[in-house]
Amino acid sequence: MDVIRLRDEYIKLGQALKASGLVESGAEAKEVITEGMVCVNGEADTRRGRKLYAGDIINFNGEEVKIVN
Repeated sequence: MDVIRLRDEYIKLGQALKASGLVESGAEAKEVITEGMVCVNGEADTRRGRKLYAGDIINFNGEEVKIVN
């Protein structure tokens, strides 16, 4: 499981996908999110601007990323 450390209170889902290297661009992040291919805490989420906080877990393409402080 990869980890993203927060610099602020939260990170947006699209930014987290890019920061973790799961996607190469913002356009790709938007595409996979709107197609329902990304899960947050076990549930599909289609909101690119979804705010992620410490403890949240992203699942995409068989990879898992945890958000931590």
